[in-house]
Amino acid sequence: MTGITIRPMAAADADRVLSIYQAGLDGGDASFETAAPVWAAFDAARLPAHRLAAVDDHDAVLGWVAISPTSARPVYAGVVEHSVYVDPAARGRGIARRLLDALIASTEAVGIWTIQAGVFPENAASLALHERAGFRVVGVRERVGRHHGRWRDVVLIERRSRVVGCS
Repeated sequence: MTGITIRPMAAADADRVLSIYQAGLDGGDASFETAAPVWAAFDAARLPAHRLAAVDDHDAVLGWVAISPTSARPVYAGVVEHSVYVDPAARGRGIARRLLDALIASTEAVGIWTIQAGVFPENAASLALHERAGFRVVGVRERVGRHHGRWRDVVLIERRSRVVGCS
């Protein structure tokens, strides 16, 4: 992992972040979404303090992680949903794990106790990554939505902090 740095995502990273996002969507097992949003929509939907980019020695973005609140209700202030994407050419180098570890540290530092996500069951690499990072399966939503003309299940995963809140 020499030459990989995790740093805050910047607006200047927008094109690369959205390109990596689109590459993940194009793979077919990352999200119900089929097109990455414009930067303004991406920016508005994610908490600025917890958007991180993995960059190489030339500051080229290789992957990113970001969170969104799960609810506007105050009781859920410590619960967020996350996304993590890595450029297909940079996969298999531990970048996603480093991004998740940095996200866990940044969220725990501000009192966030639960990070959750929904993952297609066919995305075995993502499920394995998250399990290694301390996430657990909490359920499966069967045939919850249509994606490319077929009904898809979603595996619900979460990571409860061992240092914050209600572990």
